[in-house]
Amino acid sequence: MVARSLYDGWSGVVFKTLNSDRLPIVHPSPRMHCVHYGSKKAMAVQNVEMISDRPLKDNLAEFLYLKKNYPDHPIIASIMGFFTDEWAYLAKVAEDNGADILELNFSCPHMCIEGAGHKVGQAFKLLEGFTAAVKDVVSIPVMAKMTPNITDMNEPAMYAKNGGADAISAINTVRGISSVGLDDFVPTPNVFGKGAISGTSGPAVRPIGLNFIASMAQNNELNLPLSGIGGIETWIDAFEYILLGASTIQVTTGIMHYGYRIVEDMIEGLSDFMTERGVKQISDLVGKALPNLHETEAFDLERQGITQYDLDKCIGCGQCYIVCQDAAGQAIEWDAAIRQPKLIEDKCLSCMLCKFVCPVPDLISYKEMPKDWNRQETAVMDKNMEKDIKLEPFTKEGPDECVI
Repeated sequence: MVARSLYDGWSGVVFKTLNSDRLPIVHPSPRMHCVHYGSKKAMAVQNVEMISDRPLKDNLAEFLYLKKNYPDHPIIASIMGFFTDEWAYLAKVAEDNGADILELNFSCPHMCIEGAGHKVGQAFKLLEGFTAAVKDVVSIPVMAKMTPNITDMNEPAMYAKNGGADAISAINTVRGISSVGLDDFVPTPNVFGKGAISGTSGPAVRPIGLNFIASMAQNNELNLPLSGIGGIETWIDAFEYILLGASTIQVTTGIMHYGYRIVEDMIEGLSDFMTERGVKQISDLVGKALPNLHETEAFDLERQGITQYDLDKCIGCGQCYIVCQDAAGQAIEWDAAIRQPKLIEDKCLSCMLCKFVCPVPDLISYKEMPKDWNRQETAVMDKNMEKDIKLEPFTKEGPDECVI
């Protein structure tokens, strides 16, 4: 399988997480369940798969085969131990048998044992110690794979760097529940009457992955190469990770859905974009979007706008009217005679919900309004009730009033 992927155009492989054979690995059955959204199959994929269940010597023999036959394609060996000596052992045998890079799995969301998988990614000193133990026994680069099941990834990433990590990869799967059976009330995947919270991947987690990559790329103290993972299926998906700071990309669920062939479209799409823009190498685009990424306080609130409609394209479905009435600014009137919306401009919130639900591409767009334009104030349902409101003035000021 790996050799075929390299033939199809993939640069290298992150090989399934190695097991030292100390514990038998048996995968649950069934091991996956998908969430579909509309016509989109596998919008999210939940799995309860463990680390490699194959003998260590078999995996290492395949390292040797791949390095012999595909010497120009890097093998990244994913490893996960349960204690310091096991981490060091797996790292050393992986390097001795041809691994070019190590990826330390500090993020598997299914491990029930303390000190393993994502529980290490949430115990920062342990993460640092295991990274240091691996760096002590190998000479190849070491990449730490972060768990997304945490608030701020910069903190564990810094501990990995302090332990000697040469790069960071993110994200692993997000702990979640894909669905619950309505007949038996068992969460899926239903493993003979039992469900579990486990790892969720696929396009649905891409915003989470992009957030963590961008956050670490903006951290000048970290300053390590980043490998972006999470919901990548198209060249645009991959490019977004690159623009936000990832210098390499890893893909799994996209291949599970479409096969290795998606790399051809990725290469073609990125190549065409670079040709059109006169870009000579992809590294010139790494982090290109970061200067435009700010905290929300940086927004220019003086500039406001509304939606606008190309009604020649309208098919009269009425979806824009429904969502504006029930979830937005009630800024649309509906002309039932001709089945078309009419925008009340000074009530439009520019939330763009109507655009997101419209089935016709480019029918609805955003338009900036002049600086002297104002929206209507939100109406009070019963003006007579205003006199009955009991509201004390807020007078306390200063940081000495804050409670930490």
